[in-house]
Amino acid sequence: MSLRTPLGKAIGLGSAQSGAHHWWMQRVTAVALIPLALWFVWSLMSLLGADQATVQAWISQPLNAAMLMALVIAMFYHAQLGLQVVIEDYVHTGWLEISLQILVKFAAIIGALICTFAIVSVF
Repeated sequence: MSLRTPLGKAIGLGSAQSGAHHWWMQRVTAVALIPLALWFVWSLMSLLGADQATVQAWISQPLNAAMLMALVIAMFYHAQLGLQVVIEDYVHTGWLEISLQILVKFAAIIGALICTFAIVSVF
């Protein structure tokens, strides 16, 4: 026999209130990636056959550099959010799940930093 009320039993078992934010961020980054990816593909098509100096000059234009950085940041954040859900759904060993979550977050941060640094170094 338990002396806890039904409300007392239910408190702490529900949502952590982070799921809706995660869901929205996944959708927002997906919508942001559509025009960014189209712009990137169009830009690459226009640079076909260009030499290195032309590509560097293209990247060094402020608008192009900003768009590339937005693409990189949105892409890595979107990928991290998606992999987080996959790990949460399919990895059921506690220590492995936490380790993979940390690894994915660090990989996304390091990847975004490396790409951003590469863009800035050309700029």
